[in-house]
Amino acid sequence: MAVQDIQNYSYQNIFSLQTVQFEELCVVNSPQQIDQYKVFWIKEGKGRYNIDFKSYSFEDGVLFFLSPGQVFSVDSEKIKEAYQLSFTRDFYCIQTHDAEVSCNGVLFNNIYETPFVVPSEKETQKLDFILQNLIEEFELEETAQYDMLQSLLKQFIVYSVRIKKEKDVVKESVETKLFKDFSLLVEQNFKKIHRVTGYAYRLGLSPKSLTKHLQKIGTQTPSDFIKNRIITEAKRLLLYTDDSIKEVAFDLGFNDPAYFSRFFTKATGQSPKQFKRSYSL
Repeated sequence: MAVQDIQNYSYQNIFSLQTVQFEELCVVNSPQQIDQYKVFWIKEGKGRYNIDFKSYSFEDGVLFFLSPGQVFSVDSEKIKEAYQLSFTRDFYCIQTHDAEVSCNGVLFNNIYETPFVVPSEKETQKLDFILQNLIEEFELEETAQYDMLQSLLKQFIVYSVRIKKEKDVVKESVETKLFKDFSLLVEQNFKKIHRVTGYAYRLGLSPKSLTKHLQKIGTQTPSDFIKNRIITEAKRLLLYTDDSIKEVAFDLGFNDPAYFSRFFTKATGQSPKQFKRSYSL
């Protein structure tokens, strides 16, 4: 979010709300790595954001959900009214929530799905009501403010999950559950396990059977899925750590840095060195 005409509300650096009102066209070319959970609600405006090196265009009434570690930058934005919620894991994620509204649920830590929600006019009114209650609570600073703020944030997230599920019409099936289990396994093991066989074995399937199941719901092949997760993490490490290319290769489970460089180049069209240079210009 470009820094102009921003009003800040904050609770002990663990939860904050920013209101944004400006109409100048802004461009932020330098990518930043997100260090807290964030919700961007572009109520009125348009632009193009890059999230984990993928571009998303938007126009009015869209919510973006970002998790720590993700890479974010602005190609362009012209915003009339927008809000940003930011919170730490300790403020919200330590609580025991239903799986879908947790920090590993439908909205957050899900780099495989579209990271935005588009509410209807009626849904926007409900979200706006919750948001105005949040602003009022920030301003009041009454007893048990922590609990009230946390409760209102949960309401906002729960309602956003309901909107996303309704819009996306998520079909619960054997394949859908398998995809969730597979994606979670990849997230937990992609630095150690690079082959489909390793994941298929843990899911009690053959690699061929796993591929056929996932084809039914139109996802990437298991091989591409694993490769893309490794590449995303490689890009993050190359941009936001001082690790050498050799160290990045070892961190991602490649014993041969030269093979890692070939793997990265084939997937992106740039060598790791060229990629780093392109973002430092």
